[in-house]
Amino acid sequence: MSAYVIGNVEVHDQQTYEKYRAHTLETIQQFGGRFLVRGGEVDVKEGVWQPKRMVLLEFADMATARRWYDSAAYQAILPYRLDSAKTDLVLVEGLPA
Repeated sequence: MSAYVIGNVEVHDQQTYEKYRAHTLETIQQFGGRFLVRGGEVDVKEGVWQPKRMVLLEFADMATARRWYDSAAYQAILPYRLDSAKTDLVLVEGLPA
């Protein structure tokens, strides 16, 4: 069952964030994941949520998504994001195929 990482990122230090962004894809691909959304236009139709930069990743399953997040490769670059952006991030399990 697929799993997804959903993030809303509000960047306040673009230079430091670029250090994070430059290496994110390679960490995701190491775990068979892929970007489904990486930025792009957001059109809020209901509610008060005003997302800034949406990110959606797909992994084969929840265990793999967790292994990616907890991996040494991702943890090595995570401080760049934490120092340069405010982020809301969740891992969520998808529906059976």
